[in-house]
Amino acid sequence: MSDKIRVLFLCLGNSCRSQMAEGLLRHLGGHRFEAFSAGTVPSYVHPRVIQVMDESGIDVSNHRSKHVQEFTGQEFDFVISLCGVNNCPSFVGKTGASLHWPFPDPVGATGSEEDLLDGFRKLRDGIKSRIEDFVADPDSFKTSGPDIVIR
Repeated sequence: MSDKIRVLFLCLGNSCRSQMAEGLLRHLGGHRFEAFSAGTVPSYVHPRVIQVMDESGIDVSNHRSKHVQEFTGQEFDFVISLCGVNNCPSFVGKTGASLHWPFPDPVGATGSEEDLLDGFRKLRDGIKSRIEDFVADPDSFKTSGPDIVIR
C-alpha cells in the first residue's frame, strides 16, 4: 500500500476541469500524491485541455475519461469536485474529506479559437493556483475554508 495521499477529482464529463486537476496534481505533487479523475457522464479529454496543459509542460494526451463507478470500493484521502453548484457529482465511498472547488466550464463557450484557448488557459491557471496551495498544506484543507465538507 502506498503512503501517498490519494485524491479523486470529480466533474460531470471528466473532459476538462477534473482532467486538468489530475494532471496538475501529478505534475506538482506526484512525489506525495496519487491523483485520479472521473465523472458521472464521461466523454473524452477535450483537445483544448491537451493543448493548454502541453503549453505548461504537462502531457495529458494519454488520459482517458472515466466513470466514477470505476473507483467504487477504493479509498481516497480527498475527493474534490470541480463543477458548478448544480449537478455536481459525488463519490460514494470512504473518503477523508470531500471538497468542492467551483470552477466554470469553458467547454460551452463561444468566440474565436484564441478566445476559447484563453478561457482554457485561465481555468488551468486557476486550478494550478488551488493545487499549489493544496500541495503545500493538504491538511489545512481538512479543517478550514468555505468549500469544505468533511464526511
